[in-house]
Amino acid sequence: MKPRNIFIRLLVLGITISASFSALSQSYDLEQVIVEPYANTIKRTGKLDFRRTLNVSFKSSGYLDKLLVDEGQYFENKQLIASLDTTELLQNKNSTYAQLMQAKREVNRQKTLIGSGLSSEQEVDLASTNVETARSAYQIAFYNLEKSKIFAPFSGVVLNRYTELGELQSPGREVLKIAALDRNWVVKVALTGSEVSQVRLGQKVNVSLQSLGAVIGEVSKIPAIANSGGNMFIIEVLLPNLTLKSGIVAGQIAEIVIDFTSDNFVYRLPISALISVDDSGKAIVIKQTNQELSYQHYDIYRLDNQYLYLFASVDDQPMQIVTNGWQHLSLGKK
Repeated sequence: MKPRNIFIRLLVLGITISASFSALSQSYDLEQVIVEPYANTIKRTGKLDFRRTLNVSFKSSGYLDKLLVDEGQYFENKQLIASLDTTELLQNKNSTYAQLMQAKREVNRQKTLIGSGLSSEQEVDLASTNVETARSAYQIAFYNLEKSKIFAPFSGVVLNRYTELGELQSPGREVLKIAALDRNWVVKVALTGSEVSQVRLGQKVNVSLQSLGAVIGEVSKIPAIANSGGNMFIIEVLLPNLTLKSGIVAGQIAEIVIDFTSDNFVYRLPISALISVDDSGKAIVIKQTNQELSYQHYDIYRLDNQYLYLFASVDDQPMQIVTNGWQHLSLGKK
């Protein structure tokens, strides 16, 4: 082959390679984005738990005589669940009652004596004061006797037992830890700071339990501060329709899905469209206007793993944004 032909072929090949490289370097994807209300979905896994628990104890001291429920057992509202040996308490009540009767008789005696000039108004007043003191002592003794029995304040289940039959109980010492079953089941879920700011009290939540399937819950608690462990916010989702017959237990894994739409309007861009963030915290993207590409800076409303949300107004027009391939473009200064 002649040298001239070889040169021509190499020249054509070089031009072809250069053109192909130029076309490749300018390859990018455009996507039209429109103004829309900001919407998002939060998916998390949490644990089923009781919203409130109660430690029950005796007001009086004494030996534990009856314990009618144990851990894991259910009870009904106003059911007797524990009681003390009341021998000492009963004797104390009888003694204070006798003192009250004696004090009343003394008042009558003093009134009789004052009529005969053998007593004074001061003695009558003192006897009347003793009546009130004895009455108070009797009422306290009667109250302590009543509080020697623990009746269930609601229908529920025993979570923990802290004592045994025959043990001496002191006032305030926990006997049982119990929990109600009606409107007391919650799912506790950890959210980040940006996520918890989008949740509101009473918001409906889709909850999935392995034993029951899908149920509807509502956000019942949003903490004001994060926990000290991982700087997460532990919200509670109340499950108001769960009952004892549902066959659920505390600690069971539950999945929640929170869908919400805000009153704010945004442009929603794929995260791949984000080139960088400038010193002012604004997102840098490439926008096409009248077939011309240019860098544009926009305020960021929110950012997640999939999308970039830019602040917008309801009357803003759609935009053409480069979503992929901007790395191959050279447009001058950003």
